Amino acid sequence: MIIYNTTFHIDNEVHQECLTYLKKEYIPKAVSSGFMLNPCLRRVLQNEGNEGESYAIQFHVKNTETLNFWLKQEGIALQQAMVTRFGSKIAGFTTLLEEIKWEDE
Repeated sequence: MIIYNTTFHIDNEVHQECLTYLKKEYIPKAVSSGFMLNPCLRRVLQNEGNEGESYAIQFHVKNTETLNFWLKQEGIALQQAMVTRFGSKIAGFTTLLEEIKWEDE
């Protein structure tokens, strides 16, 4: 299992509209595929003085093959729809994470 993390920076001008979009459209559509599991939305507290707010969305995904399939089938179009709607008022970057068990087995 891997974690697909995308951090978005949202301009103040569209902050509330975009946050609602993430909650009501982006996350539900991603989860509806059945490939993106356990969504988590978090606000980034350290904002480095930028205008706007930053949020991270995380999904658990079975493996990179499943993620690549989802991206080709739905993910890229979903991201493009957000860019079309909000333009340069939103920017994001993605990282893949692996959960490491920290307790003794």
